[in-house]
Amino acid sequence: MAQNTLSIGWIGAGRMGIQLATRLIEAGYDVAVYNRTKSKLQPLVDIGATAVDHPVDLADRDLVFSMVSASKDLKHVMLGEGGLLTGAVAPKIIADCSTVSIEASAEIRAAASERNTEFLATPVSGNPAVIAAGKLTVAVSGPEATFINVEPVLQVFGRGVTYVGEGEVARLVKIAHNVFLGVITQSLSEITILAEKGGVSREAFLGFLNDSVMGSVFTRYKTPAMVNLDFTPTFTMPLLLKDFDLGLEASSNLGVPMPIASATRQIVAQAAGSGNTEEDFATLMRVVAAGAGLQLASENAAVTDGLEPEK
Repeated sequence: MAQNTLSIGWIGAGRMGIQLATRLIEAGYDVAVYNRTKSKLQPLVDIGATAVDHPVDLADRDLVFSMVSASKDLKHVMLGEGGLLTGAVAPKIIADCSTVSIEASAEIRAAASERNTEFLATPVSGNPAVIAAGKLTVAVSGPEATFINVEPVLQVFGRGVTYVGEGEVARLVKIAHNVFLGVITQSLSEITILAEKGGVSREAFLGFLNDSVMGSVFTRYKTPAMVNLDFTPTFTMPLLLKDFDLGLEASSNLGVPMPIASATRQIVAQAAGSGNTEEDFATLMRVVAAGAGLQLASENAAVTDGLEPEK
């Protein structure tokens, strides 16, 4: 199938989904979209998408993407009432971008196979700012021939698409990635608060770190949030906790000790349990600061997130 000739369906218009669907529309694809709250689809309709009332209304599409919050949501949009795989016809290919369990992914793959539909697990790494900068990455697993067929579409999402193997292994890749995300953010919070309590501003410490070999795209990206205490959500504590639980379940099943991840999971669970459900997970820094007896205040500094759009 040639690029831009596929008819595409999209399920899920959350913060990430709406931006990825936008990129497909702007790349010239014919895109039809579904979201549980239909009003959220209007920005996509305004730029050329067609809105539908049920996931099953996308079943005549060549390729349907889904991006939902959790395993139960994926099962509902695929197999529940009005689900994508419940109609008289089924799409040729389904690509799911959600972060869900290996078991849920395998269940949907089996259901798709019964309808002669190819299924790819295509979880993504990034957030709306990363998408806007053209730096989103995708891990893909499933039939390699199907991946090769749709790789040009996936390349529209950002800068990197990696085929990682058959079956559900992309789920493990994404879950491992998100566990690392949580552990790194907790560690970054601890060392930043350590420096601040010793008399170093967060701006100065993170500026030094970002220029060192320990700096990364991620530490630069989180610097404005940590320096200026802007915790507008990119990824919330409940979502991070879900991924820690998926990761630790995998570690148990595979016999891989993960003591640091286990300890961080408890910190994230405490933060979520205390009511921190809407702010960004970088608020882990506040937990560390409270334990250190440090009252945080914005430094109101002009710091960059390092996410300049790629040329």
